[in-house]
Amino acid sequence: MAGKRKTEKQDEAAARAREEVGNVAEQLSSLATMTVAELKSQYKEVFGEPSRSSNKDYLRKKIAWRIQELAEGGLSDRAKQRIEELAADAPARFRQTVDPSQSTADHSLDPRLPTSGSVITKEHRGVTHEVKVLDDAFEYQGKTYRSLSKIAREITGTSWNGFLFFGLTQKRRRSAQ
Repeated sequence: MAGKRKTEKQDEAAARAREEVGNVAEQLSSLATMTVAELKSQYKEVFGEPSRSSNKDYLRKKIAWRIQELAEGGLSDRAKQRIEELAADAPARFRQTVDPSQSTADHSLDPRLPTSGSVITKEHRGVTHEVKVLDDAFEYQGKTYRSLSKIAREITGTSWNGFLFFGLTQKRRRSAQ
């Protein structure tokens, strides 16, 4: 009788595992028909933080990986330990681990931007333009904008990369050939 109970428990566990795998397969297949907005929402759900990317393929791959990681349990402790051993020689930017629940950084703004409350100035055609950096936007001439590129377009009348226009990125030099 004890052997039979063990077999029934094993059968029940196997059935639950098959059901979960089926659920994972359904979740993964549903990613193919999602819009970017739906993918970003799903990303936030599985990672606990918003995605900065709007690339459909990237979001699908990243979400699929996370769904499988959650279902299968992720890397083994031995694999994680080996990664830490190998990472000792890696550059610091590759070793940094972030716990989204402990993060206080605002990931919605680009790290090239000055801190919130700073003023970016740009002289264009003899006129000095001032843009105030807010927590999640920019203020220019009393109006709020979501991107520097829109402000640059407002000033020049043509499309510009906002970071380039306001001098927040360095131009790459051509290498001597």
